Amino acid sequence: FCTPCLQECLKPKKPVCGVCRSTLSPGSRALDLEKQIETTETTCNGCNKKMFLSKMRSHAASCSKYQNYIMEGVKAVTKEPLQSTRSFPNRFTFPCPYCSEKNFDQEGLVEHCKALHSMDAKQVVCPICASMPWGDPNYRSANFMEHLQRRHRFSYDTFVDYDADEDDMMAQVLMRSLRDK
Repeated sequence: FCTPCLQECLKPKKPVCGVCRSTLSPGSRALDLEKQIETTETTCNGCNKKMFLSKMRSHAASCSKYQNYIMEGVKAVTKEPLQSTRSFPNRFTFPCPYCSEKNFDQEGLVEHCKALHSMDAKQVVCPICASMPWGDPNYRSANFMEHLQRRHRFSYDTFVDYDADEDDMMAQVLMRSLRDK
């Protein structure tokens, strides 16, 4: 994880892993993982130089061939911008689906709903999901509070490239996995 992603995982009162959602204990070091990173050898996908995983990040930052390798992958999965003007949904602020109060960021919406609407059983559309490219603006969540706490513990903007075509991305990943061993 990069530092900003890890910090997002540590923000909640009960921090969770960004991958498996298991509880994290801030401050405790994963010594077995550190040892594995120090002793596992890998090869740079750009220049084919062998090194330990612990050296890969600094190498990747200075290896122009690796940078080209990454950019090839990015170009392969990025959609061309549309020529026509298109209205993009606002993915930064959301209205409360219960009381229509506006301009909550994702974390603020979760806190607002927990504080004021935790007992409201009315089925509502999640404004966060409705703003996503895959979101259905008509889908009403049977238990919105549970949905918020399960789905919106983190910001999708941290993990999603909205301009990448998912099918192209999967094809590129599969092709690279076969080529890279």
